Amino acid sequence: MVRIAQPWSLRYPLVDGQGNFGSIDGDSAAAMRYTEARLTKIAEEMLADIEQDTVDRRPNFDGSLQEPVMVPTKFPNHLCNGTMGIAVGMATNMPPHNLVEVLDACLLLLEKEGKPVEITQEDGSVITTKYEVTIDDIMEIIKGPDFPTGGYIYDSNNIREVYRKGK
Repeated sequence: MVRIAQPWSLRYPLVDGQGNFGSIDGDSAAAMRYTEARLTKIAEEMLADIEQDTVDRRPNFDGSLQEPVMVPTKFPNHLCNGTMGIAVGMATNMPPHNLVEVLDACLLLLEKEGKPVEITQEDGSVITTKYEVTIDDIMEIIKGPDFPTGGYIYDSNNIREVYRKGK
């Protein structure tokens, strides 16, 4: 919970923490008994329609409750806050992006939805998409990552390749 309350860790914090939640300098957070927390407005929006049965549900860990298979959210958390993690044999590190830019790019995708198009990738595999939007079209809107600390990208020419290849 500490990480999702820190404004230097997430572009859009999900928890409004009261008390010592650490510092950007590496100071540790206080013990749980010395802190309080509540959801931020954006996190409340993520859960606003949870009871509307818009997604499938499955039993929880002990079968006592039904939980949603995914969160039916209005906020694109994965794209806006980024993510970082390691699993068996693979890892991911996706940077955060500006909410307004992400939503504008989503609107572009909806506007340009068309007939299915087959795209041959560099490795020869073929993927099918029904969007007529290119990486360059999206990069007209999303110029690059939007770090919570206001960091700079020194080699911005390679951002297109990073978005195109995913690494």
